[in-house]
Amino acid sequence: MPSWNIEEWRRPGPTAEQRRTDLLTGLGVAAAAVLSLYLLRSAGSYYDSDRAPALAEQIFWAVATTLPLAWRRRAPEIVAVVISVCFIAAQVRFSPEQLVSVYSLCAAIYTLGAWGPDRQRARYLRLGIIAVMFGWLTLSYALYHDAMAASLADTDSSGELPKLWSAIFLGYVQNVVYFGFTYLMGDAAWRAVWRRHQLEQQAEELRAAQEAAAGRAVLDERVRIARELHDVVAHHVSVMGIQASACRRALDKDPAKAVPALTAIEHGARTAVDELRRMLGALRASSPRAEDTPGAGIDRIEEIADRAREAGLQVHFGTYGEPAPLPDSLSQAAYRIVQESVTNTLKHAHAGTLDIRVRYLAGELELDVTDDGRGGTGGQGSGMGLIGMRERVAVHDGTLEHGRRSSGGFRVRARLPYSATTIGSAA
Repeated sequence: MPSWNIEEWRRPGPTAEQRRTDLLTGLGVAAAAVLSLYLLRSAGSYYDSDRAPALAEQIFWAVATTLPLAWRRRAPEIVAVVISVCFIAAQVRFSPEQLVSVYSLCAAIYTLGAWGPDRQRARYLRLGIIAVMFGWLTLSYALYHDAMAASLADTDSSGELPKLWSAIFLGYVQNVVYFGFTYLMGDAAWRAVWRRHQLEQQAEELRAAQEAAAGRAVLDERVRIARELHDVVAHHVSVMGIQASACRRALDKDPAKAVPALTAIEHGARTAVDELRRMLGALRASSPRAEDTPGAGIDRIEEIADRAREAGLQVHFGTYGEPAPLPDSLSQAAYRIVQESVTNTLKHAHAGTLDIRVRYLAGELELDVTDDGRGGTGGQGSGMGLIGMRERVAVHDGTLEHGRRSSGGFRVRARLPYSATTIGSAA
């Protein structure tokens, strides 16, 4: 059984394509850092010739804070620590390249949040790196307080707050934004992959359940038909035998009294043949169908609507017309048609709204299921669910319509006829 604990789940490692992408990214960012270094040196920005190290060391720090991104998804914890240490070391050595390096640091922290194999360790490590960065920022302000004040003395200011404290506070705000955004985005990326993994696991479980159900379907179908033969056909045949015996005796004494018995025999024969034809039609189905749960009938369709609501859909359910007593086979067929339609909506339609309507018309039961989704079965209707619905409708001499609506979404509409004789038999 898969684990759904968000803290225990381990994200699969990067693919070969992702590793190649990381390698090219690391090389590209390192080249950009070296280019940025030369541009900063040439422009004189953030460059202190008295304290800056030699050019070779400057290039070393620029590469050391960016090139490890080439392994960021294979070893996110090590890469985050290495880049953080090199970033602070470069500042201690007054290396002028900080423009690309700061984004490399953010990328390393983000990758640790999105790909860290151990969630608790990744969380503590990121918080530790961020705390060290703020500690180093505070120490820098304390060590170079006088230098900052001297550099700000020559600048013009139109604000109401002191220059130095405003610059210090602004530095803290910028770092809170950088690191806070990086931390949260890393967690969001990891959670998105975890949710996708959940959906894949649920889909796999559903496929396994469907395969197991298919293996039992043939046997279950025969058991169901045997039960219906005993409950329906055998009953009518037994009644016909009794009526035939009564008719034989009545013909010898009073032929007029044999008419009701003959009428009952005729009615019972038609009903038995009709039920037998339906069951034999289901038995001839080449593909196994989902088992008919005992007690699943049209009176339980509202339970399907309730389960769809629990799955997140906005469901409108309504029954129209005067409900009529229906045979179990027709009632079960109606239930299964609606159930399969709703299942297809949940699995394929990406819908937000579902409309289920049951209409009792004159001699006809109409089932209408519509959604506002983007998916649905293709125009040819070759999905196994629609095949099953067509089989159920055909058994009862009904009609089935399905397809995309012009206003958007998908519709399944089934009409199942029933006669007064059928209603009387059900009653």
